[in-house]
Amino acid sequence: MRSPAFITVVAFGFTAFLSGASLSFAEDIKIGVVDMQKALQTVEAGKTAKAQLEKEFNAKKKELQSEETSIKKMGDEYKKQSLVMSDEARAKKQGEIQERIMKFQELTARSQAEIQQKEQELTRPIINRLRTVIGDLAKQRGYTVVLEKNENTVLYSMDKDDLTGDVISSYNKQPKS
Repeated sequence: MRSPAFITVVAFGFTAFLSGASLSFAEDIKIGVVDMQKALQTVEAGKTAKAQLEKEFNAKKKELQSEETSIKKMGDEYKKQSLVMSDEARAKKQGEIQERIMKFQELTARSQAEIQQKEQELTRPIINRLRTVIGDLAKQRGYTVVLEKNENTVLYSMDKDDLTGDVISSYNKQPKS
Protein backbone atom coordinates (compact mmCIF):
# COMPACT_ATOMS: atom_id res chain seq x y z
CA MET A 1 0.00 0.00 0.00
CA ARG A 2 1.33 3.43 -0.95
CA SER A 3 1.75 6.23 1.54
CA PRO A 4 -0.57 9.28 1.49
CA ALA A 5 2.45 11.50 0.74
CA PHE A 6 3.26 9.49 -2.38
CA ILE A 7 -0.36 9.70 -3.60
CA THR A 8 -0.36 13.47 -2.96
CA VAL A 9 2.86 13.90 -4.95
CA VAL A 10 1.50 11.80 -7.84
CA ALA A 11 -1.83 13.69 -7.81
CA PHE A 12 0.00 17.03 -7.74
CA GLY A 13 2.23 15.97 -10.63
CA PHE A 14 -0.74 14.72 -12.65
CA THR A 15 -2.63 17.99 -12.00
CA ALA A 16 0.40 20.01 -13.06
CA PHE A 17 0.71 17.90 -16.22
CA LEU A 18 -2.98 18.45 -17.06
CA SER A 19 -2.67 22.17 -16.42
CA GLY A 20 0.30 22.41 -18.75
CA ALA A 21 -1.47 20.34 -21.37
CA SER A 22 -4.63 22.41 -21.20
CA LEU A 23 -2.63 25.65 -21.45
CA SER A 24 -0.89 24.32 -24.53
CA PHE A 25 -4.23 23.19 -25.96
CA ALA A 26 -5.80 26.58 -25.22
CA GLU A 27 -3.07 28.32 -27.21
CA ASP A 28 -4.05 26.29 -30.28
CA ILE A 29 -7.70 27.29 -30.14
CA LYS A 30 -8.72 30.22 -32.30
CA ILE A 31 -12.33 31.38 -32.03
CA GLY A 32 -14.05 33.67 -34.51
CA VAL A 33 -17.51 35.22 -34.55
CA VAL A 34 -19.97 36.14 -37.30
CA ASP A 35 -23.11 38.24 -36.97
CA MET A 36 -25.31 36.10 -39.22
CA GLN A 37 -28.25 38.52 -39.09
CA LYS A 38 -26.06 41.40 -40.24
CA ALA A 39 -24.47 39.24 -42.93
CA LEU A 40 -27.86 38.04 -44.17
CA GLN A 41 -29.19 41.59 -44.39
CA THR A 42 -26.04 43.01 -45.97
CA VAL A 43 -25.14 40.56 -48.74
CA GLU A 44 -26.66 41.43 -52.11
CA ALA A 45 -28.82 38.29 -52.22
CA GLY A 46 -30.12 39.13 -48.75
CA LYS A 47 -31.05 42.66 -49.80
CA THR A 48 -32.90 41.26 -52.81
CA ALA A 49 -34.75 38.74 -50.64
CA LYS A 50 -35.66 41.44 -48.13
CA ALA A 51 -37.03 43.69 -50.88
CA GLN A 52 -39.11 40.83 -52.28
CA LEU A 53 -40.45 39.99 -48.82
CA GLU A 54 -41.33 43.62 -48.14
CA LYS A 55 -43.19 43.83 -51.44
CA GLU A 56 -45.23 40.73 -50.61
CA PHE A 57 -45.77 41.87 -47.03
CA ASN A 58 -47.01 45.28 -48.15
CA ALA A 59 -49.44 43.71 -50.62
CA LYS A 60 -50.88 41.45 -47.90
CA LYS A 61 -50.94 44.35 -45.44
CA LYS A 62 -52.92 46.45 -47.91
CA GLU A 63 -55.40 43.61 -48.44
CA LEU A 64 -55.81 43.16 -44.67
CA GLN A 65 -56.22 46.88 -44.05
CA SER A 66 -58.91 47.02 -46.72
CA GLU A 67 -60.81 44.17 -45.09
CA GLU A 68 -60.39 45.73 -41.63
CA THR A 69 -61.79 49.05 -42.90
CA SER A 70 -64.71 47.21 -44.46
CA ILE A 71 -65.48 45.42 -41.18
CA LYS A 72 -65.32 48.69 -39.22
CA LYS A 73 -67.65 50.31 -41.70
CA MET A 74 -70.04 47.38 -41.35
CA GLY A 75 -69.91 47.75 -37.55
CA ASP A 76 -70.57 51.49 -37.72
CA GLU A 77 -73.56 50.94 -40.00
CA TYR A 78 -74.87 48.31 -37.60
CA LYS A 79 -74.62 50.74 -34.67
CA LYS A 80 -76.54 53.39 -36.57
CA GLN A 81 -79.27 51.01 -37.74
CA SER A 82 -79.56 48.73 -34.70
CA LEU A 83 -82.12 50.93 -32.95
CA VAL A 84 -84.59 50.61 -35.82
CA MET A 85 -83.93 46.91 -36.53
CA SER A 86 -85.97 44.01 -35.27
CA ASP A 87 -84.33 41.60 -32.84
CA GLU A 88 -84.08 38.99 -35.58
CA ALA A 89 -82.43 41.41 -38.04
CA ARG A 90 -80.06 42.65 -35.33
CA ALA A 91 -79.00 39.10 -34.44
CA LYS A 92 -78.50 38.26 -38.11
CA LYS A 93 -76.34 41.35 -38.67
CA GLN A 94 -74.27 40.61 -35.53
CA GLY A 95 -73.71 37.08 -36.81
CA GLU A 96 -72.54 38.42 -40.18
CA ILE A 97 -70.12 40.81 -38.49
CA GLN A 98 -68.75 38.08 -36.20
CA GLU A 99 -68.30 35.72 -39.14
CA ARG A 100 -66.47 38.39 -41.08
CA ILE A 101 -64.22 39.10 -38.08
CA MET A 102 -63.37 35.40 -37.76
CA LYS A 103 -62.56 35.16 -41.47
CA PHE A 104 -60.39 38.27 -41.12
CA GLN A 105 -58.49 36.70 -38.21
CA GLU A 106 -57.98 33.52 -40.22
CA LEU A 107 -56.77 35.54 -43.19
CA THR A 108 -54.35 37.44 -40.95
CA ALA A 109 -52.93 34.22 -39.47
CA ARG A 110 -52.65 32.61 -42.91
CA SER A 111 -50.90 35.70 -44.29
CA GLN A 112 -48.39 35.68 -41.45
CA ALA A 113 -47.66 32.00 -42.01
CA GLU A 114 -47.23 32.55 -45.76
CA ILE A 115 -44.79 35.43 -45.18
CA GLN A 116 -42.78 33.34 -42.70
CA GLN A 117 -42.67 30.42 -45.13
CA LYS A 118 -41.60 32.70 -47.98
CA GLU A 119 -38.90 34.21 -45.77
CA GLN A 120 -37.54 30.74 -45.02
CA GLU A 121 -37.63 29.79 -48.71
CA LEU A 122 -35.72 32.92 -49.68
CA THR A 123 -33.18 32.94 -46.85
CA ARG A 124 -32.38 29.22 -46.50
CA PRO A 125 -30.14 29.07 -49.62
CA ILE A 126 -28.44 32.33 -48.61
CA ILE A 127 -27.75 31.04 -45.09
CA ASN A 128 -26.42 27.75 -46.47
CA ARG A 129 -24.08 29.63 -48.78
CA LEU A 130 -23.02 31.93 -45.91
CA ARG A 131 -22.15 28.85 -43.83
CA THR A 132 -19.97 27.56 -46.67
CA VAL A 133 -18.20 30.93 -46.92
CA ILE A 134 -17.70 30.98 -43.14
CA GLY A 135 -16.26 27.47 -43.21
CA ASP A 136 -13.87 28.36 -46.01
CA LEU A 137 -12.70 31.56 -44.27
CA ALA A 138 -12.28 29.73 -40.97
CA LYS A 139 -10.12 27.06 -42.61
CA GLN A 140 -8.02 29.64 -44.48
CA ARG A 141 -7.37 31.66 -41.33
CA GLY A 142 -6.92 28.77 -38.92
CA TYR A 143 -10.01 29.25 -36.77
CA THR A 144 -10.95 26.25 -34.66
CA VAL A 145 -14.48 27.44 -33.95
CA VAL A 146 -16.71 30.18 -35.34
CA LEU A 147 -19.66 31.23 -33.20
CA GLU A 148 -22.74 33.19 -34.19
CA LYS A 149 -22.44 36.65 -32.70
CA ASN A 150 -25.65 37.98 -31.26
CA GLU A 151 -26.65 39.52 -27.99
CA ASN A 152 -27.71 36.19 -26.48
CA THR A 153 -24.64 34.06 -27.16
CA VAL A 154 -21.46 36.08 -27.51
CA LEU A 155 -21.17 38.81 -24.92
CA TYR A 156 -17.71 39.95 -25.99
CA SER A 157 -15.25 39.28 -28.75
CA MET A 158 -12.25 41.10 -30.08
CA ASP A 159 -12.82 43.00 -33.32
CA LYS A 160 -10.02 41.05 -35.00
CA ASP A 161 -12.01 37.84 -34.49
CA ASP A 162 -15.22 39.23 -36.02
CA LEU A 163 -15.38 37.74 -39.52
CA THR A 164 -18.73 39.32 -40.49
CA GLY A 165 -17.31 41.93 -42.88
CA ASP A 166 -15.05 39.40 -44.56
CA VAL A 167 -17.91 36.91 -44.89
CA ILE A 168 -20.11 39.56 -46.55
CA SER A 169 -17.31 40.56 -48.90
CA SER A 170 -16.46 36.96 -49.83
CA TYR A 171 -20.12 36.09 -50.35
CA ASN A 172 -20.70 39.02 -52.68
CA LYS A 173 -17.57 38.16 -54.71
CA GLN A 174 -18.74 34.61 -55.42
CA PRO A 175 -20.55 34.00 -58.69
CA LYS A 176 -24.31 33.73 -58.27
CA SER A 177 -25.60 30.19 -58.42
